[in-house]
Amino acid sequence: MASDFSAMLGRVIRTGQLQVVDATGGVVAFGDGAGRPLRIRLADDTVGGEIAADPALKFGEAYMDGRLVVEEGDIFEMLSLLRRNGIRRAATPGLKAKSLLRLLAYQFSARVPVNRNRRNVAHHYDLDARLFDLFLDHDWQYSCAYFQPRGISLEEAQTAKKRHITAKLLLQPGQRVLEVGSGWGGLGMYMAESSGVDVTGITLSEEQLAVSRARVTERGLSDRVRFELTDYVDLKGEFDRIVSVGMFEHVGLANYGKFFKTMARVLNKEGVFVLHYIGRVKPARAINPWIEKYIFPGGYLPALSEVLPSIERAGFLVKDIEMLPMHYAWTLRAWRERFVARWDEAAKLYDERFCRMWEFYLAAMEAAFRHDRLPIIQLQLARHQDAVPYARDYIGEAEARLKAFEAACPPLEPVRF
Repeated sequence: MASDFSAMLGRVIRTGQLQVVDATGGVVAFGDGAGRPLRIRLADDTVGGEIAADPALKFGEAYMDGRLVVEEGDIFEMLSLLRRNGIRRAATPGLKAKSLLRLLAYQFSARVPVNRNRRNVAHHYDLDARLFDLFLDHDWQYSCAYFQPRGISLEEAQTAKKRHITAKLLLQPGQRVLEVGSGWGGLGMYMAESSGVDVTGITLSEEQLAVSRARVTERGLSDRVRFELTDYVDLKGEFDRIVSVGMFEHVGLANYGKFFKTMARVLNKEGVFVLHYIGRVKPARAINPWIEKYIFPGGYLPALSEVLPSIERAGFLVKDIEMLPMHYAWTLRAWRERFVARWDEAAKLYDERFCRMWEFYLAAMEAAFRHDRLPIIQLQLARHQDAVPYARDYIGEAEARLKAFEAACPPLEPVRF
């Protein structure tokens, strides 16, 4: 085993128990022996050194390539062990310098005036639709569910998420609603059916657009719900309500001013805007290099302190802020368990390397939500002081009405493709 890899693990792992088997069969143990035993194997003589030289990128690549194999436990438990022990202790002066260079490169790229939105979205969301069918709920909600009460199923929690967001929008029949980042259409259809509104959804994913339009036609909602392949920067018209779920992470650190000014321009004076996104507790200035390279190019998870100045400059009033700190960890756990249970089907769509990449992504994100205090943030914004009631009682009252609608409404059919 490379001495630098062994030294890195020795700096990090103080509690728990990990065995590392090198390519010759030698075994080195780390930790204090407490908790569930984990065991990994390095498949060749060089992979340990590569990981030690760039753990933020190479650990995930080694797992994808089958050069780092988890023989006892799973990859989530391995990542969780590292985070529980304080992964930052792995940093050497060389690694700190590498991180600084990456941060500078990311900041420069984020400020270059080139619109990469469509390319970045296609990288992730234009994957084979059958992949998402393996692990999402029947409505293909690909954002954090709302586990209220705790212990409900993923399907129930995703419905609760749609209900909670719809309640905050204060919808009235006949209103025009804009959904920025419309996914596979489930929220738009829910709002139209539950509240009698007219919905326009925009997306940059051609795969999502095709599925959404087919679902709307099948549901008989074409007169009230439409989806367009449009970037938010090209929006025209005026809307009574705006909602955006799971899209803001892709806007980019340098574009927050443009985003909120655009939303303010197309929202009427008495309108309400609900924004749901993954945040963090303090600025990071960059994204993990493995996530940037393989999963979400151009993405960034902002702290409130990075978002609120642009909101204020755009003329919005912050009417409500809600932090959901563990709901995405529970969502990701459900997705990962479902994906692993249907691994063979995913491998037929792509290959084993892709499956390991996707598992690593879901596991790494869950570990981050559990150990790095990442929250889901829901912001309710308005341009007029009286656009939203002065107390939050209306949210629960609206949710009760929406539950009654759900009980009487025919359930949405599973996504077909």
